[in-house]
Formats: sequence, C-alpha cells, structure tokens
Amino acid sequence: MSLSGKRVALLIEDEYQILEGWYPRLRLQEAGAEVKVIGSGTKSSYDSKEHYPMEVDAAAAEVSTSDFDAVVIPGGFAPDNMRLHPEMVALVRDAYESGKLVAAICHAGWMLCSAGATKGRKITGYRPIKDDVENAGGTWIDEPVVIDGNVITSRTPVDLPDFGRAIVAYLEKN
Repeated sequence: MSLSGKRVALLIEDEYQILEGWYPRLRLQEAGAEVKVIGSGTKSSYDSKEHYPMEVDAAAAEVSTSDFDAVVIPGGFAPDNMRLHPEMVALVRDAYESGKLVAAICHAGWMLCSAGATKGRKITGYRPIKDDVENAGGTWIDEPVVIDGNVITSRTPVDLPDFGRAIVAYLEKN
C-alpha cells in the first residue's frame, strides 16, 4: 500500500477529539500520503478536548480544493467550531462537489450537513448528530464505517482502525 503523491487536508479546530485527529494523520502519513493540517486561520495551533495541541500548516482561506485529493474531518466539538468559518465549510463543499474524498468521523457529520454533503447520502457518526444528518437529507446508518460514493463516515474512536483502512483503500483506488 502506497499513497505516495496523495495529498490530504486534515481540518482542525479547538476541541477536536485527540484520537480522531491524530490517528488519521499518522495512519495516512504511514501509508505515504502528504497530510497538511488546515485550520480556520484564527491561530497557528489548536488544542484537543484533552488539551493536546496540533500545529497547522495553513489556514482554510490560503488553500484550495485543487491542492488536495481528500479532506478528512475529525470529531469532538471541533466541527461545531469549524462551521463558524465559511472558508472551512467551503473547502468541504468544494471537495465534495468536485468528487474528491470527504471523510468524517463522530461529530464531523455536522460539517457535512453545513456543506450540503449529506443530502441523499448514507451517513454514520456519533449517535447524537443523527437528527441533524436526517434533517439535512441524509440516511442514518449505524455501522462502524459507511462508504457512499466519495463520502466516508465513521462513528467513534473505537471505529478508527476501520475508518483508517477505508480511507487508505479509497485513496489507493482513486
């Protein structure tokens, strides 16, 4: 397995869930992908809910969907903070609409809702966002990983191994 040449944007904001931020980053780097951490632009480092920092490489306003093959969004409460920044929502929307991989875990389904990426799609995530996903036109599926076209979703940190495998497999084929 080699993702050499693949470029992935990992979106980050304060209160991200530590495992959901770091596991995909390290898993994708291990597979050979170039992972760039993208923040809202309000600061150069964001803290997890557990107060562990992650430095950013660029602000969302400084990058374009054309810079990446995929966008990965961790959960925790970070997606709720991300939704307040139109340039972060636009990055997800543009990636989704251009057919690039958009992968979201846990509360990150909120970003999919805000970006219009749930309508007509099968989606999973952290159970409390089920109503939001359904109200945004998605079909809720309670499984560790759900793949629907260019959208991969997952529930919680327990599902991270499956989430990581799904992202790597998708990028190997596309």
